[in-house]
Amino acid sequence: MQFALPPRRNLNAPPYIRSSRLSLQRRKQLKAVAILGFALLTVFFLLSQFFYTSTGTAAVSAGTPSLVIVTVLDRVRWSDTYIQKIIKNREDYAKRHGYTNFFANLSDYESSLDNAPKSWGVVPAVRHAMASHPHATHFFYLDVHALFMNPSKSLDSHLLGKSRLDSLMLKDVPVVPPDSIIKTFSHLKPQDVDLIMTTDSEDLSSGSFIIKQGDYAQFLLDIWFDPLYRKYNFAKAEAHALDHIVQWHPTILARLALVPQRIINAYSKDSSSAGVDGNYKDGDLVIRFFGCDTDTKRSCEKEMDPYYRLWSKNSKTE
Repeated sequence: MQFALPPRRNLNAPPYIRSSRLSLQRRKQLKAVAILGFALLTVFFLLSQFFYTSTGTAAVSAGTPSLVIVTVLDRVRWSDTYIQKIIKNREDYAKRHGYTNFFANLSDYESSLDNAPKSWGVVPAVRHAMASHPHATHFFYLDVHALFMNPSKSLDSHLLGKSRLDSLMLKDVPVVPPDSIIKTFSHLKPQDVDLIMTTDSEDLSSGSFIIKQGDYAQFLLDIWFDPLYRKYNFAKAEAHALDHIVQWHPTILARLALVPQRIINAYSKDSSSAGVDGNYKDGDLVIRFFGCDTDTKRSCEKEMDPYYRLWSKNSKTE
């Protein structure tokens, strides 16, 4: 019985000639792809360094404001004359220092307040401002019942500069006066600050504060506006909610700086609850008519009028 034999191999022929040629060609292709990929990654890296700052935030074009002043306007309750005075005062200040204003309408947020006091509008207004100005660094919320009285002082030199802020920060003091056992951090550095506030004689002031754009701000605003707090019926609504949050959330407290009241929150002489040396004096940046909208014996418009006339006179001479 015979068996078919396989074809005889030429032992002198190089094995896999075709496969070898294909492998060489593929290696060349892969090498070219690798070089191209590396080149693209290099270009992307260089562009990312050009368009992004060292902090990881997108670089912005010249002229983009670094600070936004946030004001909530209740156009139903207050006269147009009163509101236009507030707008004129803040637009003048912003224009002098390269800032911009965000005038929010309270009516835009009332549906989200779930019947909570209207003063809660501060939280969605600040969030709205941040969404509208994603490249701004800081946001200064200032209650509508307040005026800039010293237009020559920029917030950058008056408060936000590192050396200036370091000199103003109140360390190891009660977060909520007069005797809270929770105190501000004694080792906090200016570069680690994301929230700047003042207190009066009773509470943290939710009517005048500066917050830095970023994850911390989103975290704080999310917690602050939680339905649990809005529906808790705090005696002073969002102010007492903030007192609670800052005292019992170390993550929030860890990046909070308290500064003297008159730096950004000087109270008028008719306002109660001013802290030690918290009443307005000539030369202060801001005067705030705290409580003028809740005290039936007071009138916000009448209280503001003489200060508005003084500001108008002084602003024309500068």
